[in-house]
Amino acid sequence: MTYESDLLCLLEERGHLHQITDPGALDALASKQVITGYVGFDPTASSLHIGNLASIMLLRRLQQAGHRPIVIMGGGTAKVGDPSGKDETRQLMTEERLASNIAGIKGSFERILEFGDSTTGALLINNDDWLSKLGYVEMLRDVGPHFTINRMLTFDSVKLRLDREQPLSFLEFNYMIMQAYDFLVLARDYDCRLQLGGSDQWGNIVNGIELNRRIDAREVYGVTAPLITRADGAKMGKSVDGAIWLNEDALPAYDFWQYWRNTDDRDVGKFLKLFTDLPLEEIAKLEALEGAEINHAKTVLANEVTALVRGFEAAKAAEATARETFAGGGAGEDLPTFAAGSGGERLLQVLTGIGFTASNGEAKRKIAEGAVKVDGDVILDAGFVVHPREGEPLKLSLGKKKHGLITV
Repeated sequence: MTYESDLLCLLEERGHLHQITDPGALDALASKQVITGYVGFDPTASSLHIGNLASIMLLRRLQQAGHRPIVIMGGGTAKVGDPSGKDETRQLMTEERLASNIAGIKGSFERILEFGDSTTGALLINNDDWLSKLGYVEMLRDVGPHFTINRMLTFDSVKLRLDREQPLSFLEFNYMIMQAYDFLVLARDYDCRLQLGGSDQWGNIVNGIELNRRIDAREVYGVTAPLITRADGAKMGKSVDGAIWLNEDALPAYDFWQYWRNTDDRDVGKFLKLFTDLPLEEIAKLEALEGAEINHAKTVLANEVTALVRGFEAAKAAEATARETFAGGGAGEDLPTFAAGSGGERLLQVLTGIGFTASNGEAKRKIAEGAVKVDGDVILDAGFVVHPREGEPLKLSLGKKKHGLITV
């Protein structure tokens, strides 16, 4: 289908489109008026990760196309837990933990979206504002008749859990009703006509659309983005060591930058379209580079995404550190550090303490494999004690991609 609206054209050309509930009607609406659209984020941790970045970019594209984004903090739905893509029941979090997580997450949106009083200014709203005030029986009487157990059992978030014979609590089973109710409230109170999300949210989005139609006879729409996987088949947002967090206190800027710099050659063009604002013509030139020249495109990708998420200075410092570490053989100031103290520290503890290995056992295996260097020398002794001097940090390397400093 050929789109007329700036919104759908932008989403399509940047690779964000997977499914649309009524493409013709949404395209026509977006062509003639400002649309308010939202994405929900459950605050299950104090930082979002790059798996969430794809959804944040949906809101950024919405705003770039002249529309109004709403960020929904799932302070209410997080008390239940979204079963989508989960094999096990989520642990319930306290009010205090949820509030702390929301406070930690806000900064990421403030960097990537423009908030303000304009017609396209972003809003950040906590769905606990209305969900916590609902009388449970009253809500079930109003909303419950519009959902059938037969249909709810067919959704992937439910069906997959049951097929794997994993428990699905009645509390989690209510999640899709609560999320659908969010869309109803937002449509009523903010004239919100669009919900966006990842492809795993399709069922939840459709529920909200149908609830709006049945209760208020209002036409609203849904758009999902494709599940983003790397060329090696791994799910976007994960590394060998876990999630790639957006917050600086959860992952140093250098490590964040380095993740993007290590992108597979085959993914460079796709990620430049999805996660940067570079013009498509420039992206086409960068992804056409071959051999060693593709590394320039990867550096551009790392700089652009890091600048967007962490700020320009963080990107600049990370690139300088990488250049000094890899090209100059030095030890850049932005590398992760571990303080061994004046008495020294066993290399096992250093590797684990700096976050290069998850345990001393893993550190021992890496040393035995010859993958660990201290100041360029391969260390094969698991009992090796590191003794840095004051003002003379030692460079620690695990393989070709992990580098850090050992200080006193």
